[in-house]
Amino acid sequence: MKILAVLIGIVVVLVTGYFLFVFNWSYSEGERAGWVQKFSSKGWLCKTWEGEMAMVSMPGSMSEKFFFTVWDDATAEQVSKLMGKRVSLHYEEKAGIPTSCFGETRHYVTKVTAVDEIPLAPGVVAPTPQAPAAPPAPTKP
Repeated sequence: MKILAVLIGIVVVLVTGYFLFVFNWSYSEGERAGWVQKFSSKGWLCKTWEGEMAMVSMPGSMSEKFFFTVWDDATAEQVSKLMGKRVSLHYEEKAGIPTSCFGETRHYVTKVTAVDEIPLAPGVVAPTPQAPAAPPAPTKP
């Protein structure tokens, strides 16, 4: 009976150590820029935010899709606010997560920023259109 308890304890420690390692270590990290075209909360039991971003390398070329997952609700709110605008997503790629309960992709977004310029060619950029400014309030003479 004592041996069984020790074996169970060893298995629990190994599994816990594995999960701590996988969640705190990143296989890679980087940034990708494009337009978020899908973003929703998914999952039966474990809810995660899943998204799809269209990336265009050169105007007129086929877009590539970047699928990503967001764990943090604050980051998910930022992504939702910037939908329809060109954004840069900072992500960490996690390898070895055993189930899809923690997300459908290996790319976990940790930060999102709006991009002010669109690259047209190497060294040539165009500013993104900004919303028109509100007219000034009338002043009393």
